[in-house]
Amino acid sequence: MSAADAFIAQMSIGRSTGRWRLYVVILGGLVSQWPEYVFDGDAVPSVQDRSRALDALGYAFTDGPVWDWTEDHAPGDDPAGPVRLIASTRVREVAS
Repeated sequence: MSAADAFIAQMSIGRSTGRWRLYVVILGGLVSQWPEYVFDGDAVPSVQDRSRALDALGYAFTDGPVWDWTEDHAPGDDPAGPVRLIASTRVREVAS
């Protein structure tokens, strides 16, 4: 698999819905067209739930179900502001 065949999937809480959402970043494409899955409830989705969501979107982990978590301050870099958690992992498109 080449780097061109790999994508980054990310998961964060949607600002408008307050629910966890998983999306696949498609470089060069419109954000509104990125594959997206919105989870029910407000608990952090389990690794199994994330795997099922990726499967529903037509993607699979490239290196196993390992997620990297980062913090993002919104808005800007105010350390007293709310922290937004973003998870990411490498995925590949599953042949249909």
